[in-house]
Amino acid sequence: MARAHALHILVKTKPEAEELKKQLANGAKFADLARKHSLCPSGKQGGDLGEFRRGEMVPAFDKVVFGQPTLEVHGPVKTAFGYHLIKTLSRG
Repeated sequence: MARAHALHILVKTKPEAEELKKQLANGAKFADLARKHSLCPSGKQGGDLGEFRRGEMVPAFDKVVFGQPTLEVHGPVKTAFGYHLIKTLSRG
């Protein structure tokens, strides 16, 4: 079963996610923004979700983690929880 290790930042609005993505592009640290802005409890760990299997996350999230290049920030990705910025650290 495919596994991945990812970070994410969860916010309520698409404009907020887009603004954070701009800050990341300009050199902000993912973990710092996650601690400050993420609505997910993982924000306290810098957005670190740890390792998980395909199918453990909602489909839109899984699609990015298991289908997009690693070590890049993807999003905003809309789910029932809000808008995510996702960075996949490893996949195997």
